[in-house]
Amino acid sequence: MGRQWGPSMRSAEQAGCVVSASRAGQPDVGSWSCSGVILSRNPGLVLCHGGIFTPFLRAGSGALTEACVAFLPGDSCTDDLRLHVQWGPTAATPAGRAEQGRPGLCTPQCAGLGLGLQPRGRPLQPPRPAELLLLLSCPAFRAHFARLFGAEAAEQWHFVSAAPDDEVSEEEEEDQLRALGWFALLRVRRGADAEGEERGPALAVAPLGSVAKGAPLLACGSPFGAFCPDIFLNTLSRGVLSNAAGPLLLTDARCLPGTEGGGVFAARPAGALVALVAAPLCWKAREWVGLTLLCAAAPLLQAARAALVRLHPDSAALAALLPPEVGTPRGLPLRDLAPPWASAAVLVECGSVWGSGVAVASRLVVTCRHVAPRESARVLVHLATPKSVAIWGRVTFATQETSPYDIAVVSLEEDLDGVPMPVPAEHFHEGIVASNTRDNSTGATYPHLNFSIPVTVLQPALQQYSQTGDLCGLQELDRATEPVKVVWRLQRPLPNAPQSKL
Repeated sequence: MGRQWGPSMRSAEQAGCVVSASRAGQPDVGSWSCSGVILSRNPGLVLCHGGIFTPFLRAGSGALTEACVAFLPGDSCTDDLRLHVQWGPTAATPAGRAEQGRPGLCTPQCAGLGLGLQPRGRPLQPPRPAELLLLLSCPAFRAHFARLFGAEAAEQWHFVSAAPDDEVSEEEEEDQLRALGWFALLRVRRGADAEGEERGPALAVAPLGSVAKGAPLLACGSPFGAFCPDIFLNTLSRGVLSNAAGPLLLTDARCLPGTEGGGVFAARPAGALVALVAAPLCWKAREWVGLTLLCAAAPLLQAARAALVRLHPDSAALAALLPPEVGTPRGLPLRDLAPPWASAAVLVECGSVWGSGVAVASRLVVTCRHVAPRESARVLVHLATPKSVAIWGRVTFATQETSPYDIAVVSLEEDLDGVPMPVPAEHFHEGIVASNTRDNSTGATYPHLNFSIPVTVLQPALQQYSQTGDLCGLQELDRATEPVKVVWRLQRPLPNAPQSKL
């Protein structure tokens, strides 16, 4: 993953763990599980997702939806709740130093699956019992979620772990939705080898707002929870901060069911905890959206400190052991850490339709035809920085609907001051665009597949139009060759016509 990720990878793997919940006296141990983050090793403090506790709430999941409730004490759950936390070997423990490099054995569950997966090579720490200190949520997260995804929009959005077409009871789906944005603080009981463990905070937390949109992120969680930690423990997924609304964050890092509660870390400050996974999978209009919903860690831990102080005098000492915030202090202007090309991305608004665009010249923006078609008289272009700036423009060219090149060119009425223009690539290289392609004839959706137009195809025509106002080069996009059209329609190339024997 590159040298810049070295410290973040180490922090993520050292802090990652799996939390399982079960009922006392029942053999199906680990019926409910999720990912978690180790906040402190001695004493052991773990923050995980709150969804696994809904079956144990004395008052039912409805207690999580009360507007005035920001936290619930540990005794809000039934007495038959049993918790266990498991993590990998660490260099700080004698067991980790002694066992590092030894071959590990896969759990019995995996051995019978025939998956052909290789064990990690290092045995895991045995699961340790833990107790629930409190359930907590971030009120600001809940408020932003209700504003963005509530009311009429709630009918289109789907945030539970199961797909929209899966057979999940209405009660289970409602419980998962109510627990969205709720997390749990646990205290892990000390094991026999606890003498060699580190004391105090195990990691640091990035302040809210200190990570800019477009900044790289590293998500660490265990897919499928406690199902097979030998294989899936602390799986890493890289992405960027896609968007933010207060403590509600979005990332394109790929996460799976069971990674709820997993930590998301930043490259700068190195290894700082940015957020926890709130919902790994999102659907809109019954189609999977490649985004993961996050809750910022800083306000969540602030709420945990306040709750611990209020619960009991003895709990106040634990509040001082929660990880500190590092980086830019609150109240000071934040340095924009976004990559330079991010400023060239603009928002194009055309009536009730909106989409993204790229500024390629001081008064020229390229977007998609389906965002700004030929018939559009005027469009509004919003800049990323400063966000309050909006410039009017008009569509000077858009490809025909029959053209595979979904391109429109917008000429602006004013210059884009302070926006760095991207440098077009001179050569095209193949990479994979992570998105969805839909076959309208069958209704099938192909995840992680989409088409992108190389800028090497557009650059000569854009340069000609920018210098002379001549549209001839752009109009050639409407006369694409048949092989290009065939590929764009996800069809096989037509076979050669049979030769006549006459």
